[in-house]
Parts: sequence; C-alpha cells; structure tokens
Amino acid sequence: MKHVKLDRTDLRILHELQHDGSITNVDLAKKAGISAPPCLRRVRALEEAGYIRGYHADVAADKLGFGITVFTFVSLNNHSETDIAHFGKMVENWPQVRECYLMTGESDYLLKIVAEDWEAFQKFVTQQLTAAPNVAHVKSAPAMQRIKYAPGVPIDEKNGG
Repeated sequence: MKHVKLDRTDLRILHELQHDGSITNVDLAKKAGISAPPCLRRVRALEEAGYIRGYHADVAADKLGFGITVFTFVSLNNHSETDIAHFGKMVENWPQVRECYLMTGESDYLLKIVAEDWEAFQKFVTQQLTAAPNVAHVKSAPAMQRIKYAPGVPIDEKNGG
C-alpha cells in the first residue's frame, strides 16, 4: 500500500466522495478546484493508500421491508483469542447483523441488527444469537428513530473539507 501525504485538495476530494460516492470525476474535480485527469489520479492514489475503502449506496431499509433496528450488547462466557475470533466468524455469517464492534466494559460486543419486524428479530436472537456457543448474556436496545446519520468521519473545513 502506497503512502499518500494528504493536502487540502485530497481532503476536499475525500469530503466530497464521503458526501456523494456517485459523483462524477468531472464534478468532483470542479469541487476540488482541479482538472479531471489529476483528480482521477488522486482518487486512485487515495484508494491504493487505503483512505478510500469502497463505495456503496445508502439503501432505505424500510423500503426493503426491514422495519426495525436494534442495538444489541453481547457478553461471552470466555474471552480467549480463539473464542473472540470464533464469535467474530459467526457474526460475519449473520446477514441481519450490519455492524459489530468488540467493546471494553460491561459487554464484549455491540451489534447493529436489522429485521423485518419484532418476530423476525426475536427468532434471530433465540435461534442464532443466544444459541451460539459461548454467549453468556444478550441485552437489546431498540432504536425508535434515526435522528442523525453521517457516514465516515468529520473532515475539518479549514483543512479542505
């Protein structure tokens, strides 16, 4: 992976792509204040250096029938490296788990789970999550409404974002 030293233009490119990953290179170049060919070279360099990991569409979960989002805290019985790795592999195979974080503190993991309805969520929790080996406790916090969604990171305006 090639190292790229970020300047104002790179930060502006990252800011714009984070806001709209489907922006054309021509429009991106205009917003970054450069011409299209160097803009494309910079984007490729940012991708190769790992600053840009990919592109995706922000799909409306409710339009596809996923009516609930639940944040679930999971505690394990054992915490060996093998146990943690095994739980991580299981999570990767559960499509309704959209995000998973290894935590410190009271719980070992925080999962973001989407489901069609409460029945589907309950079925997942009882048949897969709590039935999984080494799971000690599961505590859930249903989301009532998403108030803010800002993917990525804040890129400081004075630095180009």
